[in-house]
Amino acid sequence: METDARSCEGAKIEAPLVYNALMDTAADEIATVRIELADSEPLIWREVEVASSISLKTLHAVIQAAFGWQNYHLWEFSLGKRRYGPPSGAGWGEEPLVDASKVRLADLLGPRRTKIDYLYDFGDSWEHRLTVSNVRAGDPDRSYPRYVRGERNGPPEDCGGIPGFYDKLEAAADPRHPDHREIKRWLRDYDAETIDEARIKYALERIANRRPGGKAGIGKRKSA
Repeated sequence: METDARSCEGAKIEAPLVYNALMDTAADEIATVRIELADSEPLIWREVEVASSISLKTLHAVIQAAFGWQNYHLWEFSLGKRRYGPPSGAGWGEEPLVDASKVRLADLLGPRRTKIDYLYDFGDSWEHRLTVSNVRAGDPDRSYPRYVRGERNGPPEDCGGIPGFYDKLEAAADPRHPDHREIKRWLRDYDAETIDEARIKYALERIANRRPGGKAGIGKRKSA
């Protein structure tokens, strides 16, 4: 079973992320996924390794963990004219979404690089650009998904999208700004330049442990 937490008509409903990815002969293959937050400057990005057999629903969870999103809002993937997301959602448009829990990442991959769009929070409209490449055999001594690298912290939830995010950073940095104290209080200890890599790795490890085997498909996970 796969469950998520998302908001409907402004109400936030949290539920635990639980995933059960489909596994088959592609289970011992992995891919490198570079995820960039569109229009961020300087660029906010992550690189992860994932099993190519994971569902798009699980890939959604990976992106949420990598950027520190809280899974409060609706989301969708798009590739060409096809759009994938929660089975009951109409997405950002009129056509119904393809159920993301029933589509594997491997089903979308081309022979070299594949570019996929991911939209989170149809209000703030956080657009992510995914580049999937280097499909190869996974390491049986490693768990997947796996964080590789990245730069800069993901924005806070509900901060107004890219324009609101940078407006808040500007106000927080300027003691003369009329909203300085309010924004500083709202942001609390948020640091735009620092990635909490330990938190990302822990969140991805939890996703890996929920998948059958929690690894590329063979072998046992090596102790840290």
